[in-house]
Amino acid sequence: MKIWSLISSFFFSPKAVPLPLMISVSNLSVHFTGDYLFSNVSFLIGDRDRIGLVGRNGAGKTTLMRIIAGMQEPEGGVVASPSGSSVGYLPQEMATGSRLNVLQEAMTAFEEARHQHHLMDKFSEELAERTDYESESYSKLIQRLNEATDRFHLLGGQNMQEDAEKVLKGLGFEPIEFERPLSTFSGGWQMRVELAKILLKKPDVILLDEPTNHLDIESIQWLEDFLITYSGSVVLVSHDRAFLDNVTNRTIEIMNARIYDYKAGYSRYVELREEQMELQKSAFDNQQSEIAQIESFVERFRYKASKARQVQSRIKLLDKMERVEVDDPNSSAIHFLFPPAPSSGRVVVECKDLTKRYGEKLVLDKLDLAIEKGDFVSFVGRNGEGKTTLAKIIVGGLDHEGLCKLGHNVKIGYYAQNQAELLNPEKTVFETIDDVATGEIRTKIRNILGSFLFGADAIDKKVKVLSGGEKARLALAKLLLVPVNLLVLDEPTNHLDMVSKDILKNALLRYDGTLIIVSHDRDFLQGLTDKIFEFRNHTIKTWMCDINEFIKARKLANLAQLEAKRTEQQKAGENLSDNKLNYARRKQLDREIRKQATKVEKAEQEIETIETEIVRYDKLLADPDTHRDTAKSTRLFQEYQGLKKELELKMEVWEQAHEELEGMQKEE
Repeated sequence: MKIWSLISSFFFSPKAVPLPLMISVSNLSVHFTGDYLFSNVSFLIGDRDRIGLVGRNGAGKTTLMRIIAGMQEPEGGVVASPSGSSVGYLPQEMATGSRLNVLQEAMTAFEEARHQHHLMDKFSEELAERTDYESESYSKLIQRLNEATDRFHLLGGQNMQEDAEKVLKGLGFEPIEFERPLSTFSGGWQMRVELAKILLKKPDVILLDEPTNHLDIESIQWLEDFLITYSGSVVLVSHDRAFLDNVTNRTIEIMNARIYDYKAGYSRYVELREEQMELQKSAFDNQQSEIAQIESFVERFRYKASKARQVQSRIKLLDKMERVEVDDPNSSAIHFLFPPAPSSGRVVVECKDLTKRYGEKLVLDKLDLAIEKGDFVSFVGRNGEGKTTLAKIIVGGLDHEGLCKLGHNVKIGYYAQNQAELLNPEKTVFETIDDVATGEIRTKIRNILGSFLFGADAIDKKVKVLSGGEKARLALAKLLLVPVNLLVLDEPTNHLDMVSKDILKNALLRYDGTLIIVSHDRDFLQGLTDKIFEFRNHTIKTWMCDINEFIKARKLANLAQLEAKRTEQQKAGENLSDNKLNYARRKQLDREIRKQATKVEKAEQEIETIETEIVRYDKLLADPDTHRDTAKSTRLFQEYQGLKKELELKMEVWEQAHEELEGMQKEE
């Protein structure tokens, strides 16, 4: 019975409770171009913290993330983390170069789980071959098997493919795209796969640098839900106010080489920051008044012998006084107004039977729409539904079928989604503007660049050395060179900080022309546009409202339901192609339900078989005669434990399959 007690102690003893994660950033210092980017910065990342890292472009947010991720060494200070802790880092941009398909690349996230499974097999084989049951090495081998098994389950190894598919769907991939080579997708979609890999690895700390730049509104909503319930800690760099408000519970601001730590989400942090600034200003004014009085006394009685002692006392008081400083929030920001829009006709854009295909892939199907003078229109929908395609067609950048006509005297200003990438990297900031400017506007180039924060020391920089935010500002500056009456902006807020986005929004609100904007930034769109084109299933639906009203009108809890929500009744007069599409979808759903039901039934049968085996083993292990043969009892116990773990896995598979089946049946 001694061997039974030994094995049981490993499998049934209470697990040690893991200590809460605590990453310590201590006295961090980094120099940049002669100045401090950070100076003796210290803070802690606690277990399940949701931290929003904010600050102006160039404040050092990305540098700090890279240091925490271990990708860059600070010049001073240290980052300490518990032994064995893991960090997942998603940069703003990266080149993957993968030759795998989408699902295969996502599955590389489970490298450690596969390694643990290999160890489980290896240790099990060794145990089966050994007979030194009471030796210390045998006990250690059992412990290592137990640790590998626990780690495998902790990493979600039993549901690797199901989890990968679920995350990929949440980030906007269709199942049909799982087998496509990753190299055939754009950089933004490849970044989604990198994000999926980080989420699937389940690191102790997730570091995300501008993750919403690559996502549409629906995927952002899904990511919000994922991060809110994530078991580890999360540190975000984002200029999406709504995203930060929904995810974070703590805000760290980087300003003037220091940090300011607030136990609050972004909007509350802004309020607290203003309150702190007011208190600092009040304390500063009071101290300056006191200093002025002391200095006046010193100056007045400096040369009177009878007051010498009092004068010296006050001079010492001034020397010892700890001066109150008011934080300089670096209020410099782009400031501009769009030139007055030339007059145009009443109808600015008109489309009839507009159709667009890329090869055999249908993107837009027989669109009919009209955009009138003064309309502020937002394009909303999942990536790949045709928002950017229609924007390019309107500005004359794509061939198409059907009619797309501009109205009388329409002059277009276009900001492409990759506008910053289209800039010539070898030209300087000044040359980029000078090459486009004509006439009298050329005399105002330096003023225009100055309003976009390109000072005298920056205008001779080459574009290739500019940050993403600087390139975005330079691309926006080009829109001011020629007066236009139709602005078409495709994701203009990417890489802009909070202040710059607010100023751009205010400038657009004062623009007197017509606006078409493609954006996934809900906070930016709110109150800006009064008409929405919802892109879905190759066509569009028009909503005469802003974003929040659109959500209410559709009775959506959030925009993540935009794709899944179905119209309950088809309108009369629906064309034949729509009926065929609905019939095909219905058949596809029926097939998926049957397939899922089969999966549930199979899982139930497997569970029943395993439970029958467990009952048989219960009887064997309860028989005292079994334990007279130590080797036999050990083998039976190992098999028994294997059956229980297998039952646990099958139950998880059944629960997940049953839940998915119920979800499909609700869609019928």
